Amino acid sequence: MTEARGVRLLRGLAGLLAGGLVALVLALVGAWFLAERLGVPGPTGATIAGHAVAAVLAVLAQRQADRRRDGVAAVAALAVVLVTAVVLAVQWLA
Repeated sequence: MTEARGVRLLRGLAGLLAGGLVALVLALVGAWFLAERLGVPGPTGATIAGHAVAAVLAVLAQRQADRRRDGVAAVAALAVVLVTAVVLAVQWLA
């Protein structure tokens, strides 16, 4: 089955966002570790946990988007975009 160009682009964007969430969690863990060592305020455990849950959800959804070639792929890719938007809205823009 041939996949629509728009779905391929959406899957690509979702993959980029899912990878970005994973990188963000790693950066937050590094910032937490450094802040603890220096005795300065840093990200809290709740912040890191929230980002980690979002990253896991995004990676699982992206995995489905990459493995399917039907409407489920588009829905899963949209779920990654939604998870990323929620993390940005709740954790970074609030």
